[in-house]
Amino acid sequence: MTDRISELYQEYEKIIARDNAELPSENGIFTRFERPALDRRSVPPHWKYDLDEKTNPYLMERMGVNCVFNAGAIYRGGKFYLVARVEGNDRKSFFAVAESDKPHCGFRFWDYPVRLPQTAEPDTNVYDMRLTAHEDGWIYGIFCTERKDPAAPRGDVSSAVAAAGIARTKDLKTWERLPDLKTSGSQQRNVVLHPEFINGGYALYTRPQDGFIDTGSGGGIAIAYTGSMENAVIGKETLIDEKTYHTIKEVKNGQGPAPVKTPAGWLNIAHGVRNTAAGLRYVIYAFMTDINDPAKVIHSPAGHLIAPRGGERVGDVSNVVFTNGAVALENGDLYIYYASSDTRLHVAKTTVDKMIDYCKNTPRDGLYSHKCVETRCDLISKNLEILKGLKIK
Repeated sequence: MTDRISELYQEYEKIIARDNAELPSENGIFTRFERPALDRRSVPPHWKYDLDEKTNPYLMERMGVNCVFNAGAIYRGGKFYLVARVEGNDRKSFFAVAESDKPHCGFRFWDYPVRLPQTAEPDTNVYDMRLTAHEDGWIYGIFCTERKDPAAPRGDVSSAVAAAGIARTKDLKTWERLPDLKTSGSQQRNVVLHPEFINGGYALYTRPQDGFIDTGSGGGIAIAYTGSMENAVIGKETLIDEKTYHTIKEVKNGQGPAPVKTPAGWLNIAHGVRNTAAGLRYVIYAFMTDINDPAKVIHSPAGHLIAPRGGERVGDVSNVVFTNGAVALENGDLYIYYASSDTRLHVAKTTVDKMIDYCKNTPRDGLYSHKCVETRCDLISKNLEILKGLKIK
């Protein structure tokens, strides 16, 4: 038994210690890495196995882990921290903190998952935490809390209600649970806290929706305000980035991590969803808002920034990339943590300067094929003249 346990930990340590090569950029905007930053093999054996020979003589997994994905991210004291969504084989998700001194590999989970305090009505499931280091001194974690829909007909055991759960911490170890966000009545997913006060209050990016899955009349990413996070209540939600017919965000869209402050405005990274014959396709896109008014979109490049490629397309929910974590460093490097197919967590590397250039100078969506063709033809014409001068054969 001891030898078999030793083998388990040797294999686990190999996975944690292995390097993760940066790949050549396919588009000049960002680079991918060879391997995921986290996956189910990143979870230590003592989270899954009962190591007591008396109670587990065959050394079976007693509490298996299905996947590790959708992580909030933060950089503090020279370390990168990911608050990952870990999903057990029982379908219950929970949060766990992984730490590394590198942005792309070497992440090791702390000894225990996050013991998230409960509200009066316990969460059935929690997932997709966004981390915001707010100027009030707290790190806020806003996440989706799911509970069974009390209005569901008898026998309907899949209908649920999604709300925005709120917790805060100073060290990622001790978490204070605050009351869930109160809204006008619609369900909420993908709620993100802006990192600075706006007119003395807190700004929240929301995604109002009529049902647990369908957005219904919810038209995209909205912004709303509250005077307190200790009892957060919002009224009017103002759309700032609408879902739009025949685009990457036709079905729905939602804010990813907290916006990144740049000299040119707030950099927003989001996800967009469209329908296909094979089901929903999730991609990641970007836009920028005014530095003094985050409700005002100033740059909106067309199309996706990151789409699922190769093995990223395969998993529990295929053809999906999703982000709720990013880290911007003082040297200008930007790391976007994104999950693929609800299974594993990757990281893409770029810079703040590159993202500003991408947002400012990439054409907007023409919304009609003929307009998009004209824009592309203008680019081709310009480039053919340049190529003549360069005499490239």
